[in-house]
Parts: sequence; structure tokens; C-alpha cells
Amino acid sequence: MNQKEVSELRRRFRPDKSAVSRIYGCYVNSSREIVSYLDESLGSMPQDEVEKYLSLLKKSLSGTLGRNLIDLVFSTQQVADSEEHRLLMSLRDSKLKDHGTRERFYRKVIDSLELEESGYLILLVHDDYDVPRRAKDDTVMRDASDEVFSYLLCCVCPIKERKAELGFFPGDNEFHTCGGQVVSAPELGFLFPAFDDRAANLYNALFYTRKAGEIHQEFIDAIFHVEPPMSAAEQRETFQSALCGTLEGACSMEVVQSVHDYLRQRIQEHKESRDPEPLTLSVREVGDVLTGSGVPEEKVEAFQDQCRRQYGQDAALNPRNIIEAGKFQITTPEVKITVPPEYSYMVEARIIDGRRFILIPADDGVEVNGIAVTIPNPQE
Repeated sequence: MNQKEVSELRRRFRPDKSAVSRIYGCYVNSSREIVSYLDESLGSMPQDEVEKYLSLLKKSLSGTLGRNLIDLVFSTQQVADSEEHRLLMSLRDSKLKDHGTRERFYRKVIDSLELEESGYLILLVHDDYDVPRRAKDDTVMRDASDEVFSYLLCCVCPIKERKAELGFFPGDNEFHTCGGQVVSAPELGFLFPAFDDRAANLYNALFYTRKAGEIHQEFIDAIFHVEPPMSAAEQRETFQSALCGTLEGACSMEVVQSVHDYLRQRIQEHKESRDPEPLTLSVREVGDVLTGSGVPEEKVEAFQDQCRRQYGQDAALNPRNIIEAGKFQITTPEVKITVPPEYSYMVEARIIDGRRFILIPADDGVEVNGIAVTIPNPQE
């Protein structure tokens, strides 16, 4: 799925556009026991509750593709005949109306998932989206449709204890202590099937994780039985390890600056282009940056080989997952220096009288703890 397709579905969860008629789920306590079930018509709920439920579901379609929203791909054999795919299809085809099927799904989630909080709420909805056609200029043709996208959306929301505080109760016209348990933002969720090319793709699901570094492998194993891609944190660690391990002495500050600047520029260009497809780059592109920075050819080849072994032979790297585009930071055992990325060129490494130094120009506007200071020039 691309960003346009995700955004198109997100709009389905606005109160004025939602066609979801019923919401299902269950509240699970820390002992993995189902405390209560949810099976309610949104039409019978107060408007503020409807908005809260839709907001939680909408958040499971938020974040960055490749970081928070991850494509999970079923094998041909799984789609043809597998317990996990049959369960998801049964949920979808029954429009979640079959209690036994929902119960089997809840049990799979409960048996696999461990969250630190005291409990969590599983939410499930089904929607039939009459997908409008798009004209050649990409405008939506509201009264024309060739496709009905039938899908289910699930999210898992931790339940947190709210600290007891004084609150005003209008009915009594008094203040009383109020606390209790509240539902927080989804920790994970998924869309099935994927909405690829604005149509159902039964071979894919779109998985959501709130924290890019935690993809909840145990949940993916239980519900999908597929091998997910590396998390964003794993991708970054693998990239850094490959760079340091293969370049060795050639991994200078100038080389790392060049790689960071190139990736940051690609991220910025992609953002400005408004391209809905996720940004990717090849291992060869990074190798070209290293070559242009003066890294010996044999070390560049070693880096590329290491990346292909770790990421896959035809790996497409996501620059947003392997660098922090908004930060350029240099650390020593004693000092940490953070520089806006666009000014990273001002930092240089130099050896003076046999010692290594990191130098930053400091002509005007220097402050120490908010106090303006001057740096004396002995040559003046």
C-alpha cells in the first residue's frame, strides 16, 4: 500500500464519513482473562463515544510506511490452505457476525500477546467500502464505482490506571475524587486484506505498531505465521554495524557525514515531491556515496556484501529507518554535540599537535548557559 491508499481508508473513520455500523471486542485483564465483551451498534452510542472509538481505530492506520505500517505477505500456500488465512477470511466474510469465529481470534491474540500494562482492549470492525473511481486527473468520481472493498480493521489498546484527581460533577455541583481505568492509544493493529491499487489484496495485510522498534513478533507469529521485515531499530543497527565493521579505519567522520547528508537529502526530496510510494534506495546507491567519499573499492564491496547478507539480496533500504534525518549528533566519552543536520558541514575533525579534535566555527553569538561570551583572538 502507498500513502494515498492509507489516507483514503483513514478518511473512512471520520464520524461524518464512517460506514462502520457495529464494533466488536473484548477487555482482557493482566491474567489473560476476558473480563467483558463489546458488541454494540455505533448508531445507539452517544456521539462522543462513537468519536472516541473511531479515533482509536483510525490511529492504527497512522504513522510512516515501513516504520509503523509494515506490509506482511502471505505465501501462495497460506492463501490456498492455511488455518491463519482461513480465520482472517472467515472474520471478513462473516462481517464479524459469527461469535465463534471472533472467539477463536480473541483466544489467539490473548495466548500470544504480552503487554506491560494491566490489561488491554481488542477492537474489531468490518467495513464495505464502495470504492469510487478516479478520473485521469486523479479526481474522485463520486457516483461511479467498480469495486467494493470488504475489509476488517483490528487494534489492541492498553488499559492504563488513571491517577485519582479532583473532578467537578455538574449534577451534584460539587468536586469529588475521580480515577479509574482509561483506554490509551493502540499499541498494535492490522488491516486485512491490504488495499493495494485501491482493491483487495488477499496476499497482504498491513500491520501497525506504535513503536517503530517493537513489532510484536509473538502477535505476528500467532495471527499471520509470516516472517516480518526487520523493525526500524533493527534496520538502523544493522546498517551501522555494516558500516563500522567493513569500513574499519575508513569509517571517518567525513564519510559518515557524506552518507547522512545524502540520505537526508533523499528524504527531503521525497517529502517535497509528495510521492505516495514509500521512499527506498538500493545498497548500490549507498556504495556509490562511499566511493565518492574516497572509501577504497574493496571496502565498499565488503559493505555491500554485508548489507545483502543481512537485508536480503535485492534489499530496498528505507532511509528513514537507518538515520535520524532531523538530528546530527557527535559523542565522546565526556561530551555530546548536537548540530542541526543542515549545518553538519561546519563540523570537522582535525589533528593538532598529535591530538584529535572536533572543531566548530564560533565567530559571533556564542553563549554559555545563556550568557553571551567572547572568544579572545591572541592574534588581534
